[in-house]
Amino acid sequence: MTKESVDILIEGGKATAAPPLGPALGPLGVNIGQVVIDINKKTESFKGMQVPVKVTVDSDTKKYDISIGTPPASALIKKEAGIAKGASNPKTEKVADLSIEQIIKIAKMKEDSLLGKNLKEKIKEIIGTCQAMGVLVGGEHAHKAIDTVNSGKYDEEIRTEKTEMSVEDTKKIEEERKKLQEDLKVKRDEYIAAGKQVLSSIENKSSSEKRKKLEDADIPAPIINELVPPEKDEKKN
Repeated sequence: MTKESVDILIEGGKATAAPPLGPALGPLGVNIGQVVIDINKKTESFKGMQVPVKVTVDSDTKKYDISIGTPPASALIKKEAGIAKGASNPKTEKVADLSIEQIIKIAKMKEDSLLGKNLKEKIKEIIGTCQAMGVLVGGEHAHKAIDTVNSGKYDEEIRTEKTEMSVEDTKKIEEERKKLQEDLKVKRDEYIAAGKQVLSSIENKSSSEKRKKLEDADIPAPIINELVPPEKDEKKN
């Protein structure tokens, strides 16, 4: 019995028979349309994300097996949080807030690739990723949320593997996300105004000198790059 496989990256729920999937499956003699339907069923929950998919085909019987990988934890966190990216400076910026139910959901989706011995340990791994992205958990900074998990506050949710939120909690999380995004915009405008004020006093200085002055004024790197783009030599370094 010979088996052949096709590894491909597709957007969740949006596989088609068009290249690259169709041409890769064609020589294997399977029903491409049915494979596409099966892939989309299996990846529906990953809409908007790139998902690794492996199709293994028995060359004799033409039976196939579809295994689905999972996107990185950071991608799942962004999807649950409704954000396009994490914070540029996680220590000072908070871009969203996730409930413990959402964290449990992500931990279960990544279950096979996490190192923790049990769900509680895996949940703390996901919270660690939240910390690196500037995402709150249950209204707390991630490091504090890990202490809360250790205290046993969420033991019942973890025991029952609760992943659904009430309508009220969903609304609360969305309101918190909007507030955090508004706060970020205000802070960004303040940094830009402060940066422009610094630059107005050193108009004749070189780019590197301007960037140094902005750094000394504690302007975040993304704002510095926007106000004074790095020169080619600086980008290489």
